[in-house]
Amino acid sequence: MGPVSAGVLQLIALVGALALVYIPLGDHMARVYSSPKHLRVEKWIYKGIGADPDTEMTWPAYLRGILAFSAVGVLFLYLLQRLQGVLPGSLGFSSVNPAQSFNTAVSFVTNTNWQSYYGEQTMGHVVQTAGLAVQNFVSAAVGMAVAVALVRGFARSRTGELGNFWSDLVRGTLRILMPVAAIAAVVLVACGVIQNFSGIHEVGQFMGGSQQWNGGAVASQEAIKELGTNGGGYFNANSAHPFENPTPFTNLFEVFLILVIPFALTRTFGVLVGSVRQGYAILATMFTIWLGFTALMMWTEFAHHGPALQAAGGAMEGKEVRFGVGGSSIFAVATTLTSTGAVDSFHSSFTGLGGGITMLSMMLGEIAPGGTGSGLYGILIMAVIAVFIAGLMVGRTPEYLGKKIGGREMKLAACYILITPALVLVFTAASMALPTPPHSMLNSGAHGFSEVLYAFTSAANNNGSAFAGLNANTDWYNTMTGLAMLLGRFLPMVFVLALAGSLAGQKPVPVTAGTLRTEKPLFTGLLVGAILIITGLTYFPALALGPLAEGLA
Repeated sequence: MGPVSAGVLQLIALVGALALVYIPLGDHMARVYSSPKHLRVEKWIYKGIGADPDTEMTWPAYLRGILAFSAVGVLFLYLLQRLQGVLPGSLGFSSVNPAQSFNTAVSFVTNTNWQSYYGEQTMGHVVQTAGLAVQNFVSAAVGMAVAVALVRGFARSRTGELGNFWSDLVRGTLRILMPVAAIAAVVLVACGVIQNFSGIHEVGQFMGGSQQWNGGAVASQEAIKELGTNGGGYFNANSAHPFENPTPFTNLFEVFLILVIPFALTRTFGVLVGSVRQGYAILATMFTIWLGFTALMMWTEFAHHGPALQAAGGAMEGKEVRFGVGGSSIFAVATTLTSTGAVDSFHSSFTGLGGGITMLSMMLGEIAPGGTGSGLYGILIMAVIAVFIAGLMVGRTPEYLGKKIGGREMKLAACYILITPALVLVFTAASMALPTPPHSMLNSGAHGFSEVLYAFTSAANNNGSAFAGLNANTDWYNTMTGLAMLLGRFLPMVFVLALAGSLAGQKPVPVTAGTLRTEKPLFTGLLVGAILIITGLTYFPALALGPLAEGLA
């Protein structure tokens, strides 16, 4: 079997597995967020934090809960890293310096998991398990909670209440993420991923020297790292490391974990708004973009330009031979079209156009299918934009799911889609204009610019992957990417929740003969076009200076 055929078969198997769990998982999540009952362990948690899970919140109260919880998370994780040198299980590692502690704390709390350090040489067992792994769960649950709050905005009427943040956070963690992650961790252990608390081992003799490896609770962290679209690896090589991702099967299984909740949330959306066909329309949009980008990535990486690529069967530079071009391409698109950032190959070594695809995947807003929760609320914002465009075409007040899209709603949606590109382009421009930051670039010219553009695209979109040629462990990049991650995570949430509150307070509009049928293929096509055109117009000049210039050279 040739490498192209193997890649296509992997893609077919992945689609089949996602289809099998789509309805049961989506329906389960809908029941979780709509159930009036609380589990006993959940009641203990609510009592411990002093929260009343039955108290409905308006959007400002919901937002305050998110910001307060996240601020405590940043502080706790920062202090845990600064105190690592005196903690047990530190493996002899010293405390993490202030700039890097800030960057890492912000990174994991914002679901970015950007890492400007070598995981196996910097973080001990306590920080990895009690700090980073915990944030992998709760940061994903925060994203899901915001998505559900927006869905309630569409589903409810004549009220400003969007549910209870603490209830949504706890339920998402205990009833969805933890059970699925536990099953996934067992599968990974059975397939060879390590799970222990061993110390540092010196192994072998390599060119007159030895190599050191440390163990860790890798399988459990790997499971939620992918399931929660987090991405931070236990080891510097991330999912290219054989302790994290030993076989082609685990590689495909990890891609499945990355995609399963974001895709299934469209079913949850359809159930909660009372029309599963609306969920299928959003699913079709996500699937079309994801499949198209995956096919395009495979084509660019399998293209045989030159004798070296022909001999290797594709652009194998920076790719694991265990996974090949097909598995690496599927993983790369999945991790950048979601807010995951995990890598099983190194995106800086992709072809010029292939690297551009990974960047464009993030620039779309990571909505196909996007992160856990963030993908759903991001694409619903784009749906609001699409129905507004359609309304302008026919001279009718736009409506979506029975709610009018007026001036207030459009201002909030416009702010949402503008904030992230502004962060990316402003931080990139500053890093290129100032005298010191360009020294972190390994390469000059178009590829060097792509390294910086990729870094801030990844940070502001809460992805976490990187073009490895950039030395981001400097005070400038630790601080600036930290700010980009904070602003890129929480400012969009402000606009999402404000929009949800505005929609929830409306009176439903009856369907008439002139209402745009948003469950039809025509709307799916309009939504795909709006996403690609808006992104293309926003980022095309920057892409032309970087990956396009390199790919066409």
